[in-house]
Amino acid sequence: MAETQFPKRRAFAMQKPRRTEKPEGPRRTERQRAADKRRRQEAREMGGYAKGPKTPEKRMQALAPGKVRITGLIVDELTRALGVILKLDGPADVLMKLFFRSNPRLGMRDRGLIAEGIYYALRHYASLRWAMRPVHPDRAPRLAALATLARQHGIEALPPSSIGTEEGPLKNILAAKIEDAPAHVRAELPQWLYDLLEAQYDDTDKLYPSMLEGAPLDLRVNLLKANRDEVMEEIAANGVEVIPTPYSPDGLRLPTKPGLTQWPLYKDGKIDVQDEGSQLIARLLTPRRREMICDFCAGAGGKTLALGALMRSTGSLYAFDVNEKRLAGLTPRMRRAGLSNVHPIAIRSEQDARVRRLNGKFDRVLVDAPCTGTGTFRRNPDLKWRLAPSELDRINAIQRSVIEHASRLVKKGGRMVYATCSMLERENQSVVEEFLANHPDWKLVPASEVLERQGIEFEPAQWQRFGDYFQMLPHVNHTDGFFAAVLQRD
Repeated sequence: MAETQFPKRRAFAMQKPRRTEKPEGPRRTERQRAADKRRRQEAREMGGYAKGPKTPEKRMQALAPGKVRITGLIVDELTRALGVILKLDGPADVLMKLFFRSNPRLGMRDRGLIAEGIYYALRHYASLRWAMRPVHPDRAPRLAALATLARQHGIEALPPSSIGTEEGPLKNILAAKIEDAPAHVRAELPQWLYDLLEAQYDDTDKLYPSMLEGAPLDLRVNLLKANRDEVMEEIAANGVEVIPTPYSPDGLRLPTKPGLTQWPLYKDGKIDVQDEGSQLIARLLTPRRREMICDFCAGAGGKTLALGALMRSTGSLYAFDVNEKRLAGLTPRMRRAGLSNVHPIAIRSEQDARVRRLNGKFDRVLVDAPCTGTGTFRRNPDLKWRLAPSELDRINAIQRSVIEHASRLVKKGGRMVYATCSMLERENQSVVEEFLANHPDWKLVPASEVLERQGIEFEPAQWQRFGDYFQMLPHVNHTDGFFAAVLQRD
């Protein structure tokens, strides 16, 4: 139950806001302003000024359909962002929030292009570093920013003034042939992680490209306040593309990522953000009304909220976690969702005295164990480069301890679900098999049977491949990578 480490010092200096004072001089008359307005309108109708590359109309004119014009500001700010983020000293999503907060000058278009550039650089960090060798990307962030933008949009989209003296090195980087790179570089993975996945999966040629894709936005409909059909209709009526998730009966998928938190649907607690695979893990626990349920590693509480909705806000739902600050965020979320049966409790460790006092009391326990997060590389590509074999060893030890102590909470005849967002067998099947070998009073329940009783069906090949375990993969199911095992106590 490891805590996320956040940067302790300010990562980005605040940028000065754009000057708004107008230079002193004679004021323009109404007639002059009207003439200026008329000329601008005529220029827009003609597709921009014939001359004057510095005018707004000319600067914002598209290069060609599907092409993007990159400004010097975007190059400069992406350079500033990559100079910190590519050091890989902290979570990229946290650093990105600090970065954008530090520069109030950036508009929505610039923010979008910079964010895409950051994620592209992190997803393709191995090939970027290989093409830039012997220069390290974080020590040459401007060259890394130029190479990233050129790979995304083409070198012709970059302003020559921003390329400057980097033209030669940039062209060398773009000319590097990725097919000549080592296999783990072509897969955009560190060598040790590439070796683990190669040994485990026989279809990595499909897995690796899927890990480089951006993840869609999955929503869970709160069954306490709405149903999926009416939410779909309301979203579609607002001009946003939405489709039902193929497996979860409560899920919706948005190819785009609109400003969700401003929607009345969100504010009223009718929807919440949750990947489809995560929704199904809550379903695997099959919580019933008026039962005593425990979410042992609740984190921010996404699965807790899903469990509470399935329980129709009855019974008792305990949410344990070692991260008190993160757990505190659950309270406003459960109020918005209309849940009154959730009891968040911050604990020091899985051996906390408050945990031991509840041994044998719970009908069902969800163990959403801390893990490497290899299943979330589509969303968190920096994790690939911040992980190390020693970290896997450390987390693996925690997983074995967590499942051991969580199992003691389950009453006889009760059920436990062990789950991770990892694709590594060492964190998944191996942990469960070791637990079962040491506890003959527990047995593995086929996940297929649990889901089929709820009307949730997968292709037969899914269960032929993974047996009684629940495993979702980005290239197979178009979700994050999730694992779960349903365990029953005699």
